Amino acid sequence: MLNRRHLIAGLTAGLALSAAPLIARAQEKLPVVASFSILGDFAREIGGERVAVTILVGPDGDAHVYSPTPADAKSVAAAKLVLINGLKFEGWLSRLIKSSGTSAIIATATQGVSPLKLKDDDHDHGKSGGHDHAGGDDPHAWQSVVNARLYVANIRDALSAADPAGKAAYEANAAAYLGKLDALQGEIQAAVARIPVDRRKAITSHDAFGYFVKAYGIEFVAPQGVSTEAEASAKDVVRIIRQVKAQKIPAVFLENITNPRLIEQIARETGAKIGGRLYSDALSTASGPAGTYIEMMRHNIRQIEKALGTGAA
Repeated sequence: MLNRRHLIAGLTAGLALSAAPLIARAQEKLPVVASFSILGDFAREIGGERVAVTILVGPDGDAHVYSPTPADAKSVAAAKLVLINGLKFEGWLSRLIKSSGTSAIIATATQGVSPLKLKDDDHDHGKSGGHDHAGGDDPHAWQSVVNARLYVANIRDALSAADPAGKAAYEANAAAYLGKLDALQGEIQAAVARIPVDRRKAITSHDAFGYFVKAYGIEFVAPQGVSTEAEASAKDVVRIIRQVKAQKIPAVFLENITNPRLIEQIARETGAKIGGRLYSDALSTASGPAGTYIEMMRHNIRQIEKALGTGAA
């Protein structure tokens, strides 16, 4: 009887030991690297519990002027999937990927987006550094919720390619998130409709809202181009000040990734009110007002409506 019990116990222990590696593999998460915080949020929403996401340019970070670290190279080397925005947004990233020697899938989130072409004067910004838009495409495509849907689809497909066993989970998560984006789109459209047409114009630090302008009809003017690498010239600032006065632009907005001094100067010299802080190229920290993409877009439109709406003074 004793020997039989020992035999059963031994078999049970042996089965547990042989199953341990399988259980460990099942619990391993897919290592994903996202170039900046907005892509990281999309990846976490779609990947759920199956992914471990590392973000290179974190909350309130400026991807225009980012300098990769040795830790970034290690993260990219260990990744199974690297998510990039594309449209020359991360000029420094191709060198990082090459130097890391990674074998990860490289997925471009803007695949299928119809890019906006930049004005000629925007091409002059940032050519000296790693964020070159000489190709003429505006990379800030996430500022339209319609484009965000394309980001989600591309990230869903990339996750499924890197982790085929999780395909059903990624598809379900993406479908649920797309429903939230549809609701967000309705909120933004309703808020814009409440702003008088002649007040739908404002000033921001750099030209990150072109897709927002096209999608929702708010006109933004910026003294800097699409990159934050180059300072606005005195000529640009004078032109903006004259435009604010001539068009009676009601508000100027700070951005979370740019120095506020330029916008504060324009506000002082024109009498335009500072309408608050908008989040353009990066999310806030999790405890801030724009810790996710949906929170960012919702925060921005609320700030815009508050400053430009009929209740604004």
